[in-house]
Amino acid sequence: MICWKCGKSFEEESVFRSSECPFCHADLHVCRACEFYENGAHNNCRESSADMVNDKERANFCDYFRVKNGTEMTDNNTKSAAAALFCLESSTTSGKSKSDQARDVFNSLFS
Repeated sequence: MICWKCGKSFEEESVFRSSECPFCHADLHVCRACEFYENGAHNNCRESSADMVNDKERANFCDYFRVKNGTEMTDNNTKSAAAALFCLESSTTSGKSKSDQARDVFNSLFS
């Protein structure tokens, strides 16, 4: 499993409401770590029958919770992306156009 908050990988067979990341101690049974979580969807959840959860980063009792496979944009990755975009804006020595540089930064985030 990969922690939704710190991005570190660890072994976890089952996730319960009280489960925590062994590294950063973030709750694991949270919307942000769920397969159905999608920012921008109604209630940020693709499961239409799920109850509304106000705090997407705190443990909850959702019966539809499924651990998300793969990686998700963690807070650390988001900060790295912001730093890359800042460097892009301040970079003038590259021979590429700004749109090409932006495309490269975007592709590096999702590849």
